[in-house]
Amino acid sequence: MATRKTAAGPGAGGRAKRPSARERIEAAREARRRRRRVILAAVSGGVAVVVGGSLAVAAGHQGSGHHQTPAARAAWPRPADTADRARAIGLSVAPMEGTARHFHAHLDILIDDRPVSVPAGLGIATSGQEMAELHTHDTTGVLHVEAPTTGKRYVLGQLFTEWGLHLDATDLGGLKTGGGRTLTAYVDGRRQSGDPANIELAPHREIALVYGPASARPKVPSSYVFPSGL
Repeated sequence: MATRKTAAGPGAGGRAKRPSARERIEAAREARRRRRRVILAAVSGGVAVVVGGSLAVAAGHQGSGHHQTPAARAAWPRPADTADRARAIGLSVAPMEGTARHFHAHLDILIDDRPVSVPAGLGIATSGQEMAELHTHDTTGVLHVEAPTTGKRYVLGQLFTEWGLHLDATDLGGLKTGGGRTLTAYVDGRRQSGDPANIELAPHREIALVYGPASARPKVPSSYVFPSGL
């Protein structure tokens, strides 16, 4: 009677079973997933990882600014004490918006032809219980003036003080002019001279600050379409 042959396992001196095509595909997928996890961990930790003999990530010194472009260094967050900064320069800070004077202007910031967002909540206390007469509600660049009195002058430098950034003719938040780089201010599309911090805020005024190479010719906005009711 013929006997049926059975495949001997490795422990019995036989050869191991070769993985199937499906098993090989799944193993390759799992290896790729492991590599992705290693790369993500390296990015968050700021180290360099070599995958397959080539440099996959080199994220060291993030935040130092030494090797970052001006646009990367212009990620300026909202400071926690923004309402206190407003109060320190004589702006009214109160639980409610003022009603004696109410208007809106708009600010665009272009760094190397890339837009930089103006933070929401400038001039508004972290608690949300108080706000300055000059403030922002969102990141659209719309500047709100809601004053308890009339006759006061509002300028761009006041907003930058709330933001915790320096602004003058040669410095935009730490980005300096010189070495072939310039800072140019525009109001309603018209180039301005002098210190941009002194630009007056006025109803529906479009203000643009442009920083970059002197040879650049960025497209500067001359107006802004305000939402209905503003």
